[in-house]
Amino acid sequence: MFTKKPEPSSPMAKLGGERPSPAPESKSSPFTERPSPQPKPAAPAMGKMIPSIIGEDLTIEGNVSSKGEIQVDGQIKGDVHCGSLLLGDKAQVDGSVIAEDVVIRGKVLGSIRGLRVSLQSQSHVEGDIYHQSLAIEQGAYFEGKSRRSEDPLAADSSGAGHNAPAPSAGNPFSSNAAE
Repeated sequence: MFTKKPEPSSPMAKLGGERPSPAPESKSSPFTERPSPQPKPAAPAMGKMIPSIIGEDLTIEGNVSSKGEIQVDGQIKGDVHCGSLLLGDKAQVDGSVIAEDVVIRGKVLGSIRGLRVSLQSQSHVEGDIYHQSLAIEQGAYFEGKSRRSEDPLAADSSGAGHNAPAPSAGNPFSSNAAE
């Protein structure tokens, strides 16, 4: 009542049965056994790009920018702006970091802006962190301010202009008060 009878022209597959035999005109030679050349999808098409790696023996003096992932095992003396940053154990960045995903195992001397920031146990960070999500493992060194922000990647959410009141001339504790 609910089953359909197979057409006599279509091959029937048996459960646990034998596989169909190869066509009789195929010969066993190294040239015929190769699969037909079909383009395989590249890794970037799958949404996962291969990271750019800065090795342990490499020191970069200047800013580094990438749309993808950067893995740093060396040293950067400048700002880093990328999609995702993985800072290795012996790595150091002397400058600011801006990335959606930031995983720090090494040393950062500068501010960090990221949607998701993770300071692992061996990390050393001296600078402010602007984030949506922040994870700090036990043993991590962090000296600075942590500020949660809805858009931490925006340059104008520095905290200096939004959260700090403007100094007024009438405030005796202000740095520009008359002496």
